[in-house]
Amino acid sequence: MRRPPQPPLDHRDKPVIWTVSVSRLFDLFRDITLEYDDLATIEPINLGFDDAVRHIRERMATERCDAVIAAGSNGAYLKGRLSVPVIIAKASGYDVMQALARARRISPDIGVVTYQDPMPELAEFAATFGFQIAQRTYATEEDARAQINELKAAGVKAVVGAGLVTDLAEEAGLAAVFVYSATAIRRAFDDALELARLTQIESNRGRRTVVADTLRARHGLHDLRGESEAMEALRQSVVLYARSPATVLIQGETGSGKELVAQAIHRESPRSLGANRPFIAINCGAIAESLLESELFGHEDGAFTGARRGGHAGLFEAANHGTLFLDEIGEMPLALQTRLLRVLEEREVVRVGGTRPIAIHVRIISATHCDLEQRIREGRFRADLFYRLAVLRLHLPALRERASDIPGLAEWSLKNALAALGARPHPNLHAEIIACAPLLRRYDWPGNVRELRNLAERLALFLAAEPLQALTPAFVLGVAPELAQDASPATALPAPAAAVAQQREEESASAVLARFGGRRDAAAHYLGISRTTLWRRLRAG
Repeated sequence: MRRPPQPPLDHRDKPVIWTVSVSRLFDLFRDITLEYDDLATIEPINLGFDDAVRHIRERMATERCDAVIAAGSNGAYLKGRLSVPVIIAKASGYDVMQALARARRISPDIGVVTYQDPMPELAEFAATFGFQIAQRTYATEEDARAQINELKAAGVKAVVGAGLVTDLAEEAGLAAVFVYSATAIRRAFDDALELARLTQIESNRGRRTVVADTLRARHGLHDLRGESEAMEALRQSVVLYARSPATVLIQGETGSGKELVAQAIHRESPRSLGANRPFIAINCGAIAESLLESELFGHEDGAFTGARRGGHAGLFEAANHGTLFLDEIGEMPLALQTRLLRVLEEREVVRVGGTRPIAIHVRIISATHCDLEQRIREGRFRADLFYRLAVLRLHLPALRERASDIPGLAEWSLKNALAALGARPHPNLHAEIIACAPLLRRYDWPGNVRELRNLAERLALFLAAEPLQALTPAFVLGVAPELAQDASPATALPAPAAAVAQQREEESASAVLARFGGRRDAAAHYLGISRTTLWRRLRAG
């Protein structure tokens, strides 16, 4: 997927990125670099492993580098030996499937060799689509060479892998299929640019960016999808609340979209228009109490052991004239609740170890999935802070409470997931989603919209690999058997694997053959039978 156009940067502000690669990946890096010349100063380094480490360490003594991009075993080697951030380009599931498809055209006997960790999903993929895949992992170059020689001895003719693997495969006289795509490399460049920008923010503001996500809010009203009355009421509340500077408390289950709603309020607010005012999000439950205090309120030089020299501004200061989103506010320790209450009342913050109050003008939006009133009764949350945070309140409906929105959300999510894989949706997708709607509606969706989106990405992976596959309830169950768990005995559908098999058995051989354009091998693989059996079925009519 192409990156959106962005304004050119002054050369002094451009991130400095080095790409480190050998063999055929070097050429792919070089080609993609041309697309990013206006956004970064990019230099290729055609070295690997120890040679690359020595070269980069020597240059960094006198030169600036914001990020390094590498891949595979070379990237893993650099990541543990360099102080500069290393972005590792990763092949997507779609890249792997495309590579397997190319390998399959060469030979039915395919080997996949990956660095250190296997790909467990390959077994399911091979079983589903009739591939014979021998999978191996390696830790060193010699190990990789030995694995490829074993595959060759076992009769494998085509090997899928990264640069080192494909070089060694060709050296062994095997067909080599390179797993990385231009899309995967662009994604690595985008990640490197984002990391470089965050590093600049950290340098300018003296903050650690690993605990806070500083950004312009990316989501707005158009991302609050659904035609149900509950969603229409939610959108109206967002527009209304955006007009006020008052605090907002968003309550809802995990995965229901609390941060998305917070961003939409910020985007609709006058404080975000025309000035790119900051939207800063922090998860109060994911950070230790001592670190959370420093990150929120900042600290002065020498405030505690390990404090940053010169001190640093906290998130309240960084979000000045913008919005600070406090996610999982119910997990904030009581001691910090007291300090937060004072900030809300006085509109000023005092850094840890300091005495000078700093005036701030920040809108606070907080969110929680827990029952704060219950925590107040238990003495775990301050009642006065609750009422200060909850001047305006929003309750997000669970997905199961707006079941009429599920088909539309599923279709939208699936189209986006297919687009991310470079695949087009089936022409009959809308009708197929409607056919699957009863199955989708009867599931409880404990993970809410996030779980639905994850399912869409899983389905897209299989549909992109087999474009002729119809999206039927049986197929959906085969990919997501958890959807059957909440079905009552009276409405339960067949077991996933059996349902898929039953569906394929009921299709006529001639219909399947027509779907696959007369390719008997593809039709036979789809039906899970041999070409001879397919021929017999065709003769039997």
